[in-house]
Amino acid sequence: MRPVAQLLHNKFVVVLGDSIQRSAYKDLVLILQRDAYLSLSQLKNKGEISFEQDCLVEGGQLGHMNNGTAYREVRQYRTDHHLIRFYFVTKVFSRYMDSILADFEQGIKPDLVIVNSCVWDISRYSREWALEYKESLNKFFLKLKTILPEESLVVWNMTMPLGKKILGGFLVPEIEHMGPSLRFDVIEANYFGATLANKFGFDVLDLHFQFRFSLQHRMKDGVHWNAVAHRKITCLLLEHVAQAWGVELPKLDQINADNRPPLPENRSWQTATSSAPARYTGPYKNQRCSYPPVMPAIHYNYGPVDQGQRMVNGFRSQFCHDDLPPHMTAGYQSFERETFYRGANNSAAAPNWPVNNLVMKQKRRKPCTRERLHPYKY
Repeated sequence: MRPVAQLLHNKFVVVLGDSIQRSAYKDLVLILQRDAYLSLSQLKNKGEISFEQDCLVEGGQLGHMNNGTAYREVRQYRTDHHLIRFYFVTKVFSRYMDSILADFEQGIKPDLVIVNSCVWDISRYSREWALEYKESLNKFFLKLKTILPEESLVVWNMTMPLGKKILGGFLVPEIEHMGPSLRFDVIEANYFGATLANKFGFDVLDLHFQFRFSLQHRMKDGVHWNAVAHRKITCLLLEHVAQAWGVELPKLDQINADNRPPLPENRSWQTATSSAPARYTGPYKNQRCSYPPVMPAIHYNYGPVDQGQRMVNGFRSQFCHDDLPPHMTAGYQSFERETFYRGANNSAAAPNWPVNNLVMKQKRRKPCTRERLHPYKY
């Protein structure tokens, strides 16, 4: 679509993460070419040689296809004025991630980095994952801050809600015992990722908050999401980028998945998804977020909500449908109120901030549009 192409004109975009991030990359590549949803097969496939005129650079079908932590997949979509690259990673900081960052340090610097690494980190490496995950996040953000120029925009995507029952290739037999508790571990890990990203001055997009009422768009495997959800993710990302760069997109509307007809009840990977062209319902607004960033509060007891915690009114049936305790996603606290995060029962330390869906850090200067003399090279 033309407004998207204009926003990302001559920009190098990098997407880092797992299969959810891969689908986000695919939807971004698709929307740059035509107004349509991803098909079910496009959502399911991994490691294919080509997707919508992109190319597989490394791993995938060029190597050994597997569900292990050593799986690699690097994809790239390149035109005369766009370069979108995806790296599949299973750990937020590792020897492999260090090699990726070294490529950025020695080569073309990304204008936009969209990143998330969580579910694999907290399930595949250690049962006592919290300390190691926080250390890895610190190393990753520090290295990223060191090698990227100030004008580069980094958006940390918080992990989307997991289901109570997880199926499919991700949950290998060795970690099946973690299935019931993994959705709660993700909330804790989201807290670590968001607070550390904010500490290093990076932006945070709270997809867990955005999709807490959209569980009908999650696949039956409890991890992946359908094409409607991924188009909404794309729109949220583009809106975030436009706001951060101070760009007003002309009449580019955002899909609101909650306002569209629901998908069939059998939400499995085998169920066909509509591939009809996307029709948008609401305009972007070039509006800077002026209040402090906020994120879901974390409470590990099932008692009364702490004083100062702000409750969202009108829980819908989809929210409680998955037995997710309301206190795990209902409250909002300020990143700047550290005493409240430590549990201080002080109403003065926990004001009622307005809800900020995007968790924006600050408006940034848009990278200069530059005509490159040669096509992008890997």
